[in-house]
Amino acid sequence: MKLGVLTVPLYDRSAEEAFAWLSKRGVESVELGSGGSPGNGHCNPSELLADGGKLQALKDLLKKYNLSISALSFHSNHVHPDADIRKAAAQDLTASCKLAEKLGVDTVVTFSGCPGDHPGAKYPNWVTCAWPTDYPKILEYQWDEVLIPFWKGAVKEAAEYGVTKIALEPHPGFSVYNTETLLRLRAAVGPAIGANLDPSHLFWQGMQPAEAIKALGDAIHHFHAKDTKVDGAISAINGVLDTKSLAALKERSWLFRTIGYGHDALEWKGIISALRLIGYDGAISIEHEDAFMSVEEGLEKAISFLNPLIIREKPISVFWA
Repeated sequence: MKLGVLTVPLYDRSAEEAFAWLSKRGVESVELGSGGSPGNGHCNPSELLADGGKLQALKDLLKKYNLSISALSFHSNHVHPDADIRKAAAQDLTASCKLAEKLGVDTVVTFSGCPGDHPGAKYPNWVTCAWPTDYPKILEYQWDEVLIPFWKGAVKEAAEYGVTKIALEPHPGFSVYNTETLLRLRAAVGPAIGANLDPSHLFWQGMQPAEAIKALGDAIHHFHAKDTKVDGAISAINGVLDTKSLAALKERSWLFRTIGYGHDALEWKGIISALRLIGYDGAISIEHEDAFMSVEEGLEKAISFLNPLIIREKPISVFWA
């Protein structure tokens, strides 16, 4: 396993400045935004694909600071009912896959997306219950007529550029939001579909990430290191389905936190051990979204917390068995 960082919080500095800062702190890989909500501050596909010199300069920077690329990320809603939003997402997918081929990267990270509830819808409709009976009908339309056909086509396109791992981040608000929905889409589309597993989105749903990891097995293509703190007093009154702004720090039932500030080292050791158990040997990519800390402090604390927990060497044979 390698210690990695999604570089989005460091967009206030150049790619070289960000890479130098991370390398100095022992980071071994970077996850680069290439469109969608992560933006493309350090990795703009249109520029890099059009200019071989800029592409080579990025490769040289990575080599200079002894960093590998774990994935290109372009989190988007690829099946949004708005045609313009779908078009932009499709452009990000194509450009990111083309760039991944040039960079020798086989993994891209995004969301499954969520369709509307019928062909004429304006907005996505995330279904979370089985009754009233309208909802199962919506799910049938979303999965059979939109989601599965789209991802079958996307997988074929990605394969043309050597991208064999499309890591969908299970995230509430999208059709793939937990273990079951990820495995359902993978079964329908094929093994190129896998998870970018982010425990922060599992914790607040009441899931146990280590158990989800074991259930997903080789369906895990990438991993985000981010934590969540559930406020027991507020959730005891209102539950964890919370639509208040993520900036409402005192009012929300849960908040994203730097790892170690939501769950302790023992919990994270269990998560890392579960990843080892299922054979995952990729990046542990830190995603910083902690409103209590500056970017620098949040990343430094996450790096210091994770470094001794990550299992880097291959396991020995069980000679004592």
